[in-house]
Amino acid sequence: MAGASDNGDRPPGGGPSDGLPEFPEEWGVIVIPDDLSELADEVAAVRAELHTAAPLNRWQRLAGRPTVRRLRRLSGLLTHTPALIITLAILVTVASLFASAWPGPPRQPATQRTSGATESRSDQLPALDLIDSDGQSVSIRGRLPAVLMLTDGCDCAALVRDTIAAVRSDIAILTVSKVRASASAPAAGQDLLPTARTPRADGKVVTALQDPTDTLRRQLGLGAPDGTAAVVLVDRLGKIVRVHPRTASVETFRPDLSRL
Repeated sequence: MAGASDNGDRPPGGGPSDGLPEFPEEWGVIVIPDDLSELADEVAAVRAELHTAAPLNRWQRLAGRPTVRRLRRLSGLLTHTPALIITLAILVTVASLFASAWPGPPRQPATQRTSGATESRSDQLPALDLIDSDGQSVSIRGRLPAVLMLTDGCDCAALVRDTIAAVRSDIAILTVSKVRASASAPAAGQDLLPTARTPRADGKVVTALQDPTDTLRRQLGLGAPDGTAAVVLVDRLGKIVRVHPRTASVETFRPDLSRL
């Protein structure tokens, strides 16, 4: 057996070092035996320390293979996927319930209409062709600005005269009735109404028109005749300025004539 090392990498006789670092001092004296069999006890102790765990069986060795480990990770992912889908479905359902229960913007109150003078039901005069006393088709939008007077069942001769006197010369007056008035058998209350396009010396024009299907009254949302006239004031662009469903005097709409 070799003698005790002098804790060095120096050759015997104190020769120069071979370039390797010296052993740490805390290791103490290191003895290297000539016969390695003398280290059998130390080798057995190290091996026993490294093999303290029980040997793996066949299934454990199979489970430790890389392919099996990848399959186990994939199965774990598939197991968690349904739970994720169910969670998302619950969140969407709760969000939908909150959205349906959330109060929307307040609604505007409906505009109340009075039985007297009202604002127009429509912004524009309907594009209708009515029939004059000669049986010719006349477009009511071609005679603007105009005062339309629906005179069915109305003794409106005085109202028509007062309207003629109140309007400007560039404003047409259109009297509309469902039944044509004839000179030989005038309708009740209409014997003094014009029965044709009647020019006047002052340049004002009054035109009598027939609406057999009562389309104009229906499209304007006017009620059935009740012994008064319905008056519609229309400017030169076809916009309805005012609708008076029941009128017996020109004073009802005189302030609106300046807007035509």
